Amino acid sequence: MGMYEDSSGTSATQAEKEEVDSRSIYVGNVDYACSPEEVQQHFQSCGTVNRVTILTDKFGQPKGFAYVEFVEIEAVQNALLLNESELHGRQLKVSAKRTNVPGMKQYRGRRSNPYFGFPTRRPFIPGPAFYPSYGYGRVPRFRRPMRYRPY
Repeated sequence: MGMYEDSSGTSATQAEKEEVDSRSIYVGNVDYACSPEEVQQHFQSCGTVNRVTILTDKFGQPKGFAYVEFVEIEAVQNALLLNESELHGRQLKVSAKRTNVPGMKQYRGRRSNPYFGFPTRRPFIPGPAFYPSYGYGRVPRFRRPMRYRPY
């Protein structure tokens, strides 16, 4: 994303990113109307703020979280004490920023379905055209769910 670039225009190395991230915090549950200046003022008591980044979606709308980079590493520990503090009437979630490792992108597939593995019951419609996976002349067999029947 070009977030880590030095004055020569080349990308920062992994070590430089880790060094910057060690001086940064993640701030969650940030109000959408909150400006970077307000976030900076909120964390000014922890140490000298170098940069505040409020991430936005592709339409420019805030995502509701921010990264705050400090000049000193010690400021991160002070900022963690502001976890669950309020800004614009919202309780902030403050944690140390994690460094992204290249090639370790997490799989974001479909969410798990509680009915996964169980066939869904289809209404009976005569004719093979409606059940192409069963072949010609075969209709699906529906199994009843296992029920406890004491007698």
